Amino acid sequence: MTVFTGIAIYFTIWWTVLFSVLPLGVTSHAEAGIDRGDGGDPGAPVDPKLKRKFITTTIVASVLWVILALVLHFELIHFPDVPRSWR
Repeated sequence: MTVFTGIAIYFTIWWTVLFSVLPLGVTSHAEAGIDRGDGGDPGAPVDPKLKRKFITTTIVASVLWVILALVLHFELIHFPDVPRSWR
């Protein structure tokens, strides 16, 4: 795996994990019983906690990327159709 490929795979994993983490622990205005009198969406989160979610996403994506890199490096899964320079 080249450096560029590794970075591209990491950001793909990071982005996928972010969409998995975003809905966790979210309370909407409707669930909290807060009136959105100014015309806001009642389904909008009260406190999305984005900083914590970005940190969680980075940690989980890093662990997954390391596992994938080790699997490719030690050839635990054989990819016969992928050129050697891609691994």
